[in-house]
Amino acid sequence: MAMTTCNYVLVVPLLVINLIILANSAVDDDLGFGASYIFGDSLVDAGNNNYLQTLSKANIAPNGIDFKASGGNPTGRYTNGRTIGDIVGEGLGQPHYATPYLAPNCTGRTILYGVNYASGGGGIMNATGRIFVNRLSMDIQIDYFTITRKEIDKLLGRSKARDYVMKKSIFSITIGSNDFLNNYLLPVLSVGTRITESPDAFIDDLLSHLRAQLTRLYKLDARKFIIGNVGPIGCIPYQKTINQLKENECVELANKLALQYNARLKDVLAQLNKELVGATFVHANVYDLVMELITNYDKYGFVTATKACCGNGGQFAGIIPCGPTSSMCSDRDKHVFWDPYHPSEAANLIIAKQLLEGDPKYISPMNLKQLRDL
Repeated sequence: MAMTTCNYVLVVPLLVINLIILANSAVDDDLGFGASYIFGDSLVDAGNNNYLQTLSKANIAPNGIDFKASGGNPTGRYTNGRTIGDIVGEGLGQPHYATPYLAPNCTGRTILYGVNYASGGGGIMNATGRIFVNRLSMDIQIDYFTITRKEIDKLLGRSKARDYVMKKSIFSITIGSNDFLNNYLLPVLSVGTRITESPDAFIDDLLSHLRAQLTRLYKLDARKFIIGNVGPIGCIPYQKTINQLKENECVELANKLALQYNARLKDVLAQLNKELVGATFVHANVYDLVMELITNYDKYGFVTATKACCGNGGQFAGIIPCGPTSSMCSDRDKHVFWDPYHPSEAANLIIAKQLLEGDPKYISPMNLKQLRDL
């Protein structure tokens, strides 16, 4: 009898130990899919601005109406469903969306599945987006990642953490549009800047800041990068509306500046690929991707690439951001643009698919699935 009791006493601790080992290995299996650390602006913000006193917010209906994970409730994403960052994470096999850094649940092991630092109105330059009062600039986003990086060390131990960040983590950067729209091209407020700084000098400034920011991430062990260039910002409904353009016209200056910046960005990334040992900088040609959707929208099943689905004001519903009093289209998946500034989930799906497995003219020197498996 004593023998049986003794065996029983031994079995229970062994069972508990086995369960702990199984639980830990399941968590580690989960980590095998890697993480997305997402930096940028409202194109990829997943809710950081909800926690800021800011004029740039998307946590109001009908934003998020098609976001299944929230049951159609707004989450702070500036679109009707998933952002490009969300869709790319799914396509890479990651089991969880990257959690907004400022969200209360962005703690513990959650950070190992990816963190989103992006902020509506944010830019490369700290002055960008000051019209919105508060936003997280790229510098602040990297400051926050520095804190996350120390937490990863605590969770995994220094050696395993370094390995995880270098080999299993993709650093996604979608930034630059606001540096033109809400800085250099901003009516009235930016006139002084444009008098004192030529477009060339401004773009120089942007790229030297971005180069320093990417180098900072490299020093924190980031090795796999995807950098999006600036899209055709002269073709968004807001720009077309305020400039009273026809359906097939875009604002020339805005697009010209974007193309100027993009050409130089490609050179900077090529230099960084040579200079930063072991790093891979993938260039996402967002400009041509979005321009293709705008030019040949009907080929992709869209009915319009000029009118915002949700918005108010002017011919293209392009002046007032999407909110409860906005008019909203019934065929949301037939619009390239969800609101005056941002693509719809249907457009995001097409863009993300190209980034994941697409054509070298849109994503080079490799696509994101190849980058993940590197």
